[in-house]
Amino acid sequence: MTTQSRMFPRSARSVRRARDFVAARVRAGDRADDIRVCVSELVTNALRHTPAGHLFLVRVLAQEHLVHVEVHDAGRGEPRLCAPADTDDHGRGLLLVAALADDWGTADRDGPGKVVWAAFKLPGRVPPA
Repeated sequence: MTTQSRMFPRSARSVRRARDFVAARVRAGDRADDIRVCVSELVTNALRHTPAGHLFLVRVLAQEHLVHVEVHDAGRGEPRLCAPADTDDHGRGLLLVAALADDWGTADRDGPGKVVWAAFKLPGRVPPA
C-alpha cells in the first residue's frame, strides 16, 4: 500500500490541483473519472467549510484493488446527504460521491474539523483473502 498526502490552500485553484494530485498517484483505469469527480466534490466542500487562512489535506491510500481518498479540513459540522430541490444551486456533492464511490464516510481527526473519505474498488482485481 502506498500513502501520499499534500496540503492545499483554501483557493478555488486547489480543486484542480487536488484532482491532478490524486490522478497522478493512482492507476484506476475505468474508475479514474469517478475518482476525479469525487475528489472535486470533497475538495469543494472542504473549501466551503475550511476557515479562512487554513489549509486542507488530501491523502491518497492506494492498494492494488482499492483507492481510498481522504480530505481533512478544519471546518465545523458533520457532512450529510441532502435532498436539494431542482432549483437549488448546491447540495448535490455528497449525492454524487455516494453514487460514484463504493463507500464513503466521515471520521474525527486530531485537532479541529473532520475527515471525509471515499473508497473505490478497482475492477478486474481480486482483493487478497
